[in-house]
Amino acid sequence: MELKDRFLKYVAFDTQSSEESESFPSTDKQLVLLNYLADEMRALGLQDVVVDKYGYTMGTIPASEGCETAPVIGFIAHVDTSPDMRGKDVKPHIIDEYDGGDIMLNGSLTMRVADFPELKDFVGHTLIHTDGTTLLGADDKAGCAEIMSAAEYLMAHPEIKHGKIRIGFTPDEEIGRGVDYFDVAAFGADFAYTMDGSSEGELEYENFNAASAVVEVQGRNVHPGYAKNKMINAIQVACELNSLIPAVERPEHTEGYEGFYHCVGFNGTVENAKISYIIRDHCSEKFEQKKVYMWSCVDLLKKKYGDEVLTLTLKDQYYNMRKMVEPHPQVIAKAEQAMRDAGVEPRIKPIRGGTDGARLSFMGLPCPNIFAGGMNFHGKFEYCSLDVMRKAEQVIVNLAQLWAK
Repeated sequence: MELKDRFLKYVAFDTQSSEESESFPSTDKQLVLLNYLADEMRALGLQDVVVDKYGYTMGTIPASEGCETAPVIGFIAHVDTSPDMRGKDVKPHIIDEYDGGDIMLNGSLTMRVADFPELKDFVGHTLIHTDGTTLLGADDKAGCAEIMSAAEYLMAHPEIKHGKIRIGFTPDEEIGRGVDYFDVAAFGADFAYTMDGSSEGELEYENFNAASAVVEVQGRNVHPGYAKNKMINAIQVACELNSLIPAVERPEHTEGYEGFYHCVGFNGTVENAKISYIIRDHCSEKFEQKKVYMWSCVDLLKKKYGDEVLTLTLKDQYYNMRKMVEPHPQVIAKAEQAMRDAGVEPRIKPIRGGTDGARLSFMGLPCPNIFAGGMNFHGKFEYCSLDVMRKAEQVIVNLAQLWAK
């Protein structure tokens, strides 16, 4: 199956994960694509194909004759799409030979170059974009398609020498649970790569340290006509908390290695309110300082309103994989070479986010991240370049050969 057709097939599956669910995977519909991928691997002749009780789907491309002792390399992608926007009934639009102009998504919505100047980098490319009513799902079905197309190519070309290759597909990456039950020993790779990056050449082995913070406010509702010195308006307390967070440290004002506090949810009434944040920083010391500052803001308001009014639940989510990957420089060096062999100039940069690979690296599987070709993830302006996706597929094939040498 050609890469474009495979990608369009995968985005037709609704695989949106859910932060509200307590099951794993968080939505059963992810299992539909995971089982489809398992069937596809079997049809291509891959070995040891399994879908375990958690939905993790794994398979093996056996080593070429004479390459059995080469390191075992893994390639991993996630099937779920973000809860931020609907991923059902995706209607991809295809532009051949993109001319660099604004892209009309539908009759009332246009993706303008003035807003997304990086579009100019894709002149002449085949672009696939949304119709403006759903996300596209390139995050990370582009990675899924690239891995499967590379697997198909390697299985069809036995003359290409490579060691044993393991393939893995995960659920629930978008809600931070993607490898909660991933069996690293069963996967059996020495090193791995997530195909979950964005623009051409991205190679990432640094990511944010991450935590979630949820503040629940118990107010005191009193008739507003008689509320003086009695009412505690939970909405106002939550807003007061938010005002203590430095505005300059919001994601819309940060870049590069700069961390942030990001308010991702707010709801409430006078009686009860809840405000949710994610906290991010590449530097572990600054990350700890941000968490301490969040506690200090809550403690300050507790002194003003009472200990029983505010409750903070703060949880670490994942950590910067750099210290787990750097002791294995060959993992990065081979990725750089694989890119150059595909005509791609590597661009090593920090991830302003996280991947399954970050947590896997701390679980004993060094796992940097490679570009997959998608842009504007998590929303209606999402698109991908088929040209870049094809280069990502070639990088996978190149890595398979390089690790066998």
